[in-house]
Amino acid sequence: MIGEKLGHVFDKPLGGVAAGITLNPNVLTIAGFFVTFAASVVLVFDMRWGGMLVLLGAFFDILDGVVARVNNKATLYGAFLDSVLDRYSDAFIFLSVSLNLYLDNNLPGAALALSILVGALLVSYVRARAEGLGVDCKVGLMERPERILLIVFGALSGLVMPVLWILAVLTHVTVMQRILHVRKASGIKRSSF
Repeated sequence: MIGEKLGHVFDKPLGGVAAGITLNPNVLTIAGFFVTFAASVVLVFDMRWGGMLVLLGAFFDILDGVVARVNNKATLYGAFLDSVLDRYSDAFIFLSVSLNLYLDNNLPGAALALSILVGALLVSYVRARAEGLGVDCKVGLMERPERILLIVFGALSGLVMPVLWILAVLTHVTVMQRILHVRKASGIKRSSF
């Protein structure tokens, strides 16, 4: 939703910096992944510091795309690599949050984080599967930018449980929105599910 609405909003403000970066955008993608992996290790023991590192990893995730577009280095492989490493990053983040809460004897919170992880992977899978069938599927309330912003907010504010409830519900709502969107786009009528 945020990604769809704002699109390339950072291209202009970061364009000057991006034009001066001669690195291959894939290097930035991989660097951002390692920052996020480090963030996930920290999240197990300290939500606030881990949240700050997740935010830093998100900056790399924005920067790699800007560098690719501004320097005309965007490739299909780069988009593919970015998407795959985003899925790993999501998995590491929510597994780490789950482990943190489990170690704190918060079993409902640990289960919620795992539920979000399943939903996050399904949000991505449903879109990929739909687009593989020729149906554009960028609909839904809770895409990756929203999930990252909310989990960072929860980690930094200490409001982890309310944020996890919001994420758990809206991530699975997004999966359903996408399923219904594909159903409608494929011409299935309400009477025949």
